[in-house]
Amino acid sequence: MEIWYEVTLLIIVYVLILFVIGISKADNGIMDIAWGLGFCFIALYSFAHYAQPTLRQLVITLCTFLWGTRLAIHLYNRNKNKPEDFRYANWRREWGSWFIVRSFFQVYGLQGLIMILIACPVFLVNYQSGKSLNFMDVIGIVLFMIGFYFEAKADKQLATFKRKPSNKGKILQTGLWKYSRHPNYFGEVVLWWGIFFMAMAGGWFFPAIISPAMITFLILKVSGVPMLERKYRNNSKYEAYVESTSAFFPKFWA
Repeated sequence: MEIWYEVTLLIIVYVLILFVIGISKADNGIMDIAWGLGFCFIALYSFAHYAQPTLRQLVITLCTFLWGTRLAIHLYNRNKNKPEDFRYANWRREWGSWFIVRSFFQVYGLQGLIMILIACPVFLVNYQSGKSLNFMDVIGIVLFMIGFYFEAKADKQLATFKRKPSNKGKILQTGLWKYSRHPNYFGEVVLWWGIFFMAMAGGWFFPAIISPAMITFLILKVSGVPMLERKYRNNSKYEAYVESTSAFFPKFWA
């Protein structure tokens, strides 16, 4: 199917450009900011080249563009004028003389591949939309809206909290962070399941199911929740927070 080849080529070029910029600036954190924008490029490219367009194609493209743009702006504002993120800085020390090679494959190349797999419901719907809107589309749109709200609101609450010098060393435990230790990650998982439901409504179950399954696994088991939990290990304030607050799914009851 030509759409897979075209999207793969698009992302290869994209990550190559990012790799050159990241190495020249000695900051692989550029990949975090570029992550959401990569999905925007995939959505817009597939829509422009293949969409008829149908309402489903328009909705899924707009949802992806909204999510990717907001995330990129948020991460740019969070990271500007700051040193390289602790994850990449640690790898820079650990990888030593192999840093450039391993950066290409393990930061840029790997994330480019993951980007293609997670974005597949979007470009598959734009390639072939399927039937008119149905109840599964409604479920998908609702899930996307819930997830987007959680992610955007939680990010804003955390950014506001961190801007206050008096909060240095403290743990945010109000707003959505009162109900989940990672409400932004919860939101991201939910919205991608929403996008999957829209793809399923268009006749794409396989391979579109790869997308929400992968983002759920990565956030819960690999680079999301576990990595941040390790960062705060042996922090007495965070350990108390762990005892009182759900790790992922918001718990609105006592």
